[in-house]
Amino acid sequence: MTAAAPSLALALRHARRELRGGLKGFRIFLACLALGVAAIAAIGSLSAAVDSALKGDARGLLGGDVDIALSHREASPAEYQALADAGTVSTVAEMRAMARAAMPGRGTGQRILVELKAVDQAYPLYGQLELAPALGAAQAFDRRDGVWGAAVDGEVLQRLGLRLGDRIKVGEAEYELRATVVREPDRGSSAFILGPRLMVARASLPATGLIQPGSIVSYHYRVKLRAGLDARAWLDRLTARFPDAGWRTRSFDNATPRLQQLLDRIALYLTLVGLTALLMGGIGVANAIKAHLDGRVTTIAILKCLGAPGRLIFQIYLAQTVAIAAAGIVLGVGIGALVPVLLSGVLARYLPVIAHIGIYPGPLLLAAGYGLLTTLVFTLWPLAEAREVPPARLFRSLVAPPERRWPRLPYALALALVAAALAALTVVTARERLVAVWFIAGVVASLALFRLAAWLIARLAQRAGRIDALATGRPTLRLALANLHRPGAPTASVALSLGVGLTLLTAIGLVEGNIAHEVTDRLPETAPSYYFIDIQPDELAGFDATVRGVPGVGDLEQVPSLRGRITRINGIPAAQARINPRSAWVLDGDRGLTYAADPPKGTRIVAGEWWPHDYHGPLLLSLDAEVAKDFGVGIGDTLTVNVLGREVTARIASLRDIDWSALSINFVMLFSPGLLDQAPKTYIATAKATPAAEEPLLRAVTDRFANITAIRVKDALEAAARILGNIGGAVRITALLTLVAGALVLGGAVAAEHRRRVYDAVVLKVLGARRRTLLAAFLIEYGLLGAAIAAIAAGIGTLAGYLVVTRVMRGDWGFLPATVAVTILGCTALTLALGFAGTWRALGARPAPLLRNE
Repeated sequence: MTAAAPSLALALRHARRELRGGLKGFRIFLACLALGVAAIAAIGSLSAAVDSALKGDARGLLGGDVDIALSHREASPAEYQALADAGTVSTVAEMRAMARAAMPGRGTGQRILVELKAVDQAYPLYGQLELAPALGAAQAFDRRDGVWGAAVDGEVLQRLGLRLGDRIKVGEAEYELRATVVREPDRGSSAFILGPRLMVARASLPATGLIQPGSIVSYHYRVKLRAGLDARAWLDRLTARFPDAGWRTRSFDNATPRLQQLLDRIALYLTLVGLTALLMGGIGVANAIKAHLDGRVTTIAILKCLGAPGRLIFQIYLAQTVAIAAAGIVLGVGIGALVPVLLSGVLARYLPVIAHIGIYPGPLLLAAGYGLLTTLVFTLWPLAEAREVPPARLFRSLVAPPERRWPRLPYALALALVAAALAALTVVTARERLVAVWFIAGVVASLALFRLAAWLIARLAQRAGRIDALATGRPTLRLALANLHRPGAPTASVALSLGVGLTLLTAIGLVEGNIAHEVTDRLPETAPSYYFIDIQPDELAGFDATVRGVPGVGDLEQVPSLRGRITRINGIPAAQARINPRSAWVLDGDRGLTYAADPPKGTRIVAGEWWPHDYHGPLLLSLDAEVAKDFGVGIGDTLTVNVLGREVTARIASLRDIDWSALSINFVMLFSPGLLDQAPKTYIATAKATPAAEEPLLRAVTDRFANITAIRVKDALEAAARILGNIGGAVRITALLTLVAGALVLGGAVAAEHRRRVYDAVVLKVLGARRRTLLAAFLIEYGLLGAAIAAIAAGIGTLAGYLVVTRVMRGDWGFLPATVAVTILGCTALTLALGFAGTWRALGARPAPLLRNE
């Protein structure tokens, strides 16, 4: 047996004996590690549960093995026959419409925007439509005594003041409300939802009068393929057979791309924030190890005097560290595995699928790996330092801290290797690796900045203590300043532990505050009150007169509207073009487009020129400048767009800078007049109304034009705000974990220096210092330190928030002093509270026992 084997066995035996004394001094270690691991394990488990549900229920979410979507038009007989030859077809039509009570004396008389969904008798091909009371689709939607049936979200009943059995009017048709919708199997395939659901029979749709040339309606043909047909291969053959159909195809293995992408990004950001909490906990681990080694100075010194090699010392305390880390990791993994179970009810309310709750080993093992690597990153250095310190210096450390030494090359290389492994694990397991790389760079930069800040605070405190005006007659202040730069001061630990967490919270608060400012302050000045869609050309004059006849209404704007899908970029099929993922949404389905002889109001041309007012030449295009950059196109390049099944190619004549936040009518693609003039189209209009005129305007338009749909801008923004609020809440909760980890680390830093605090307090009390004086000095120390760190974190967090708002979100920036002030005051109060707790214990120590031991 080699010498290393007995040495390792001896190290394990010594480590086990020391651990028999309990985990005193390691509680912060366990809490920090368990908190970070639990956050990562919980986020990973939740993501895995939702992913499993999305994949397991993919056919139900899509509505079939494949989904063929068309805008504005239904499938031709030849196209439909091709679908029917492949299996069972279910047709679903979706559009937005206005609904109102149709029974005299019943209902509030209000109009509400609904998401109208018309289904056929084959619906649903997969999954089950759940209604209350428990009716089948035929019972809920069939025609009885000349009246069609409907099922609605409960919100429709609440807002219109109706109950089941009452009737509502949609367009020109009346429906009897027979059930409420509990769950739609294919709800996850829907796009952004502005109103509550209204489900009717597909056969009843013509009676509404809503389907007119150019109406904004989507037709979905779901196909349950015959056995033996491969979905992707069949779609490829279908596309080749009908190359100009202009439809969007999806198979069950890509049922909910938008939802999946959103959830992936949320999971990524939450994981990175959780990893930040774990890294903050790593600082607490390092503090705990340092405090533990400080308490074992005598033991280490005796072992070295008896001939114990430095390698044995390293192995003993590394074994202890790994054992305690294993306990913290197991605790964190256990908590993380339970979180999906505890949040299953919450997930059911916000997701279109029922999450598959269970134990997912992958995320749990990943969290354990993060925990172990983080522990090693933050403990190898202090363990290597203890290995190198000679016995004489260890004995002197009873009254003076040992000098810091660089570890030997093997340990430095091991530390670098473990840090690289942690970074590699973060990047390799991330869904968006570039984001993970920037995260790592940001964490390293933040840690370096706060470490530098701690050094500057210590140096400034040292210089301030030498100023005669401060030193003379102010012993309390001088003592506080000395505590900030003396050997063993917790300045660096506090800076690192609270700095990153507060930076994150400040940035999140400022980003959310600026978004709220855009909605609550800027919106009333610039945004219209209503969007009106599906205005037919022969209704335009009457619509104009109706709107202008309502007192308090102005700023009416009307533009023609068509729908089209980009199929080629400079002749290259859109699916094969290399574009920036930021603008991939432009290619995802049909986009709104229009044509105009003159530039719209507020248009800013950043490249090229607008066409002449009387232009009648080849089709030209004005494109959003940001989209053009992401597409890699410019002036003179071409885009091919499928409009109502016909492909048209336009040359880019100009690029526009579009301010989407103004919420005025605008389009990514704006064409020259001529070719598109004769295409079937509707009009979109916006109008601005005073608060008192909003309801009369809605009534006037919907009473006269049953087919016109009104979208209240505030309602749409509230729907978006609810989504952003839910996401923001999850991010804030996870960010608070980082602050909790920082607070634990601060508590650990206070506990780590408790022994020296006791020693200093006893000596000063023997020399005549009063408890009140010592307490004031310690509180000034922590108050100055907390305020300084908070100010630095507020500055870095403000810069990060500014970059996110202006560069990522491309919004207007406004500094929010209240948010920053809350951060500074909260950090200072937290630092004072924890510092007071540790100081109070130290001041309570009696001098006699300590002096006898010394």
